[in-house]
Amino acid sequence: MKKILSDKNKILASGLLVALSTLVSCKKLIEIPANPPTQITREQVFADSATTISAVAGVFSYTPGGHGIPYSDGLFTAATSLSGHEVFYTNSNGDNGQFYNYRITPINEELEQLWAMPYAEIYHVNDVLAGITDNSNLSASFVKQITGEMKVVRAFCYFNMVNLFGGVPLITTTDYSVNAQMPRASVDAIYQQILTDLDDAVKKLPEAYPSSGHVRPNLYTAIALQAKVNLYQERWQAAYNEADSVIKSGLYDITTTPLSDVFLEGSAEGIWQVPIQNQYAGSGDANQFYPYSSDATPNYIVTDSLLTQFEAGDQRFSNWVGVNVVNGDNVYFPAKYKDLQPTSPATYFMLLRLGEMYLIRAEAAAQLGHLEQALADVNILRNRAGLGNSTANLASQTAVLAAVRKERRTELCFEFGNRWFDVNRTSTDNKYPLNGQAAVVLANWKPDFGLYPLPQSQLQLNTHLSQNPGYN
Repeated sequence: MKKILSDKNKILASGLLVALSTLVSCKKLIEIPANPPTQITREQVFADSATTISAVAGVFSYTPGGHGIPYSDGLFTAATSLSGHEVFYTNSNGDNGQFYNYRITPINEELEQLWAMPYAEIYHVNDVLAGITDNSNLSASFVKQITGEMKVVRAFCYFNMVNLFGGVPLITTTDYSVNAQMPRASVDAIYQQILTDLDDAVKKLPEAYPSSGHVRPNLYTAIALQAKVNLYQERWQAAYNEADSVIKSGLYDITTTPLSDVFLEGSAEGIWQVPIQNQYAGSGDANQFYPYSSDATPNYIVTDSLLTQFEAGDQRFSNWVGVNVVNGDNVYFPAKYKDLQPTSPATYFMLLRLGEMYLIRAEAAAQLGHLEQALADVNILRNRAGLGNSTANLASQTAVLAAVRKERRTELCFEFGNRWFDVNRTSTDNKYPLNGQAAVVLANWKPDFGLYPLPQSQLQLNTHLSQNPGYN
């Protein structure tokens, strides 16, 4: 894949990031001066399309320092995989183990990053939107394109935030003096903002990607995220229609990319992928999960409850789960990302992919009573993985939903909290099998554990915030 920007534009983007990204190390939610000294002014940043696209590049970068697309250190995947009991933490260092045992304290250092990193990205997005709005230096078509892209990114950030923390401060401006004291918005308000942003993005984005690869969102990136959001909101027909639209677009394919290459540059399955800008190491997920030697005990080992979901001959197991032999025993670890060092072809961070769209369409179809369609979508993924068709009873909605859930566990394991969010979002729906709900499958479970606590540092700095139940 060709790089999005020239070296000159990368330098300009780096300058902007220095000015904007101090939030990650800053203790307050949003406290960034409008024009920090020694930095280029906002007028210069948004003087023309060339300098503006440099600011846009920073939004889509994926770097070890946390700039751009959040969760670049793999922490999001690690925390939610622990909470969903996909993995167990073997190291006694740090606060990671708290996510597995549901004993997360508000002073957990990892929790602070899960809060701060997306807000850094949201600030950056809001700054770009402010910089291009009513800007006579930019063409209307350019502003339309960038506005759509930025709103997809903001919706993506808030979707993950609301599923981790519930209602959070809804920040849509760059006024740090106001933002730093914003109270929590309701969950409904956050979802409404997400859907409003995505609706606008769908109206503004073209079918074609604006640059090589699938880094900057196109129309179907926005629609794919809409499908996921509507699935979580139990808007089954909307979720079905949107996933169906992406599948039938003809832009993506799950049959031409081997499972070993799904997360690499140029994956035909990738709806939204961002390159990893690190010349010294690989992806954050690999550095979290992948052992540095073949006989070492991994920091995160796959739980038996997940291992038993893989059937004999499932190529997802052989390609996406690694194994070390430790003291004569097989010890399994997540291996979707294997790049401890930069690779060729490069590993790209997958945000949305076609496999998930089939599962969204399948689940929505099952909820709508279209059980044959649901199993047909499940079977597409099973066949791609080298398995035969599902044997679920087509006369039972619960049985078909169980088949969808099982396929989500093996297809989407270790990806963006899907397992953790699944057991939370379906816990009150009796159409799903009881053995797939949090209260049954997660040890030491209490209803309050479905959300993480807000970081104590944020509560101390912003007295308008309130803690989630169960963590006071």
